[in-house]
Amino acid sequence: MRALGRVVWAWLLLLQLAGASHVVHDYESLEAEAAAAAVPPSIVDPLMRTGYHFQPRKNWINDPNAPLYYKGWYHLFYQYNPKGAVWGNIVWAHSVSRDLINWAALKPAIEPSIPSDKYGCWSGSATTLPDGTPVIMYTGVSRSDVNYQVQNVAYPRNTSDPLLREWVKPSHNPIIVPRGGINATQFRDPTTAWRAPEDGRWRLLIGSVAGTGRGRGGAPPRGAAYVYRSRDFRRWTRARRPLHSAATGMWECPDFYPVGTSGRRAGVEASSVSAASGKKVKYVLKNSLDLRRYDYYTVGAYDRAAERYVPDDPAGDERHLRYDYGNFYASKTFYDPAKRRRILWGWANESDTAADDVAKGWAGIQAIPRTVWLDPSGKQLLQWPIEEVEALRGKSVALKDTVIKPGQHVEVAGIQTAQADVEVSFAFEATSLASAEALDPAMAGDAQRLCGARGADVGGGVGPFGLWVLASADRQERTAVFFRVFRPAHGGKPVVLMCTDPIKSSLNPNLYQPTFAGFVDTDISNGKISLRSLIDRSVVESFGAGGKTCILSRVYPSLAIGKNARLYVFNGGKAEVRVSRLTAWEMKKPLMNGA
Repeated sequence: MRALGRVVWAWLLLLQLAGASHVVHDYESLEAEAAAAAVPPSIVDPLMRTGYHFQPRKNWINDPNAPLYYKGWYHLFYQYNPKGAVWGNIVWAHSVSRDLINWAALKPAIEPSIPSDKYGCWSGSATTLPDGTPVIMYTGVSRSDVNYQVQNVAYPRNTSDPLLREWVKPSHNPIIVPRGGINATQFRDPTTAWRAPEDGRWRLLIGSVAGTGRGRGGAPPRGAAYVYRSRDFRRWTRARRPLHSAATGMWECPDFYPVGTSGRRAGVEASSVSAASGKKVKYVLKNSLDLRRYDYYTVGAYDRAAERYVPDDPAGDERHLRYDYGNFYASKTFYDPAKRRRILWGWANESDTAADDVAKGWAGIQAIPRTVWLDPSGKQLLQWPIEEVEALRGKSVALKDTVIKPGQHVEVAGIQTAQADVEVSFAFEATSLASAEALDPAMAGDAQRLCGARGADVGGGVGPFGLWVLASADRQERTAVFFRVFRPAHGGKPVVLMCTDPIKSSLNPNLYQPTFAGFVDTDISNGKISLRSLIDRSVVESFGAGGKTCILSRVYPSLAIGKNARLYVFNGGKAEVRVSRLTAWEMKKPLMNGA
């Protein structure tokens, strides 16, 4: 995929080739510019590096690639620049873990070395063949003048090695090329393949655009997920039509997988689903929108005979369910056979400048791996941090049955909260809903705009209430994670907004500090809602209402660093809010790639 991500600094964007994914940077020049730049001291403070979110020792990372489980080890490959903290010179770095929390770095698994990946080894996925052999398929760039994109495979040199330390590329690469009207500059990121029990053929998706890639009348081009089929994992043919498409712009990093309809957390391995068992599952189609730099998904049905996917919600492609309503992109799931669950990885870019990244020597993290499953309603996914992260919990403090009056805040003291895990359950009198603010119909479909207008410091009726995290002692710095309840203009159930507001998160003026927000599809008529926030020095990753809405935000405090970081519960509404229970744990640092 195009790896620069959602970068807002115009001078860096000028370095990017229009409509392409391959960028060549002059690192010496960039280093010189960075050395002359005024870098805020807090940016290069080692306490700003995350403690328990995945990252290598140094340099730039982006997309998680080909996560898999093999002979007792979890593997994560990821886009990595071994030469610097900005995008370029991308290889597939490789780390292994027994528990998805403690990681050891190995040498890169895939680097440009053959004609079909000479100018780039971009994102891809792993598939486990029937004999247990893992195979990686990835996008290679074979021509630099037009960023000509093809698909390659790589196999383990030694399948008896559980660490899969060496990978080889067979001579029949590339195995898929952009024929038949496919736009060769927008043809990338193959999914994990699945094998249909009925015909024994493999299928996978590749992200692209339909037709010429130009929308009509100024509309965005139609993003598309093309289906390719094979009997031997070597010769592939494209289905006549895309599995699905929509006028949303180019689809990067597609993902397609089944989820059980029972409401349980158990995952489903795609190749195990037959036509008969298909009635017990729905399918999730996810795409990373190159135009917007967010990950979107729909839930729907897969017509195996027609090779078509149909969202349950006819307007789903426009309503845009998202895995995460914050800084989260290029995600990838895999089925974990060890614990029979589906796990989601996602990349979070930085919120500082590229010059700052060069100065500190690193850029990019992976979000905490999440277990994903279908909500009992069947309308959306639920997500929750993998259970293994709880092994990092240390000293804890708790609040119970504590009333937070309007305009009041209460400090959660007794532990260090720069690196913490916080779970809290809020309650308020159901009669308070009558005092909820009226929802502006113009913002009813735009949570982020609504949060921007009604942020954490704007008083309301029921809310804003939630947490101030990474706060300074005088609260001059603070990042707010909160809920706010609205009354719809034309009746119906109350609308719940979840928001992360980092406007006051730092005194550094050079940071990208947007409010992030999503609506929470939950029944709040009982006056109860929960929140979990994983705080990790320069990242706040939050889960609302048991994982219905998730928001990851990157923040760089100037004051609230290390022991100076504080945690508060606050209430900016007119209705009293009660903390039924809050538990906060200090989080230990795992082994993280030798850092």
